Amino acid sequence: MDNEEPLQKLVPRVDVEGENRLLPKALLVDMDDTILAYEQGIDLDSCWVSVCGKYLNGENGPDVGTIVAAIKEHARWYWSDAERHRRGRLDLTMARTEIIGSALGLLGIEDRSLAGLIAADYGIERDEKIAVFPGAIDTIHYLKSLGIPLALLTNGASAPQRCKIDRFQLAPLFDHIVIEGEFGSGKPDSRVYEHALKLLGAAPEEVWMIGDNYQWEVVAPQRLGIRSVWINHKGQDPLSMHEIQPFRTIRTFSELVPVMEELRGRGQSVGDRMD
Repeated sequence: MDNEEPLQKLVPRVDVEGENRLLPKALLVDMDDTILAYEQGIDLDSCWVSVCGKYLNGENGPDVGTIVAAIKEHARWYWSDAERHRRGRLDLTMARTEIIGSALGLLGIEDRSLAGLIAADYGIERDEKIAVFPGAIDTIHYLKSLGIPLALLTNGASAPQRCKIDRFQLAPLFDHIVIEGEFGSGKPDSRVYEHALKLLGAAPEEVWMIGDNYQWEVVAPQRLGIRSVWINHKGQDPLSMHEIQPFRTIRTFSELVPVMEELRGRGQSVGDRMD
């Protein structure tokens, strides 16, 4: 990748055996769609069809397919605005109720209570499908074996994010956990990255940010001097995303292992560009 810095410029570290390593001093790690399959790899359409079909059978109105399509279209609009996104992710039931209510209204169904029921049941059904990505926990154990401190940096309200952390037993794997709803601000606000850096006792240039959201895990942290490793689930061209380019691009969190092995001078080289 054109903007990738020569490996010689990375901060060298020395492990307990005296091995010279060009590794980050610490890592900031995203949770949803980085460690946990939250949207990527989950059939969300089946959740919508199931829940909408439970309450709306199409006999006296639009069919389920039309309803689901309207909800998804309105959801794309809703989540496209940064401020609506910030407000909505801190109260997902409220946001989903707004989205569903508006979509149903466009189809001639004015029923706020029905929208709330669908939103609540959808949240339960889709959350049941959340899972750890294959190899993600092993990758975290690998990073810890290198002696690299880890901070989990996740957006959203405290209760649902803590629920996922507890459900998948992530807390013992991290030195620090920063949740938007607890700290008071979230990605891409510079304050949350700066807070995490203070917790880790590291300078921006000594730290990597790992995650899938281009604005939150590439653009914002790199503006602060933090190197970003972008998880590119869809195989998109980074050059089409933003003028700020990631330090490394990988397809899954577990691909971080060969990146580290490259820097340690062992194993098969992953090259300068990883798409």
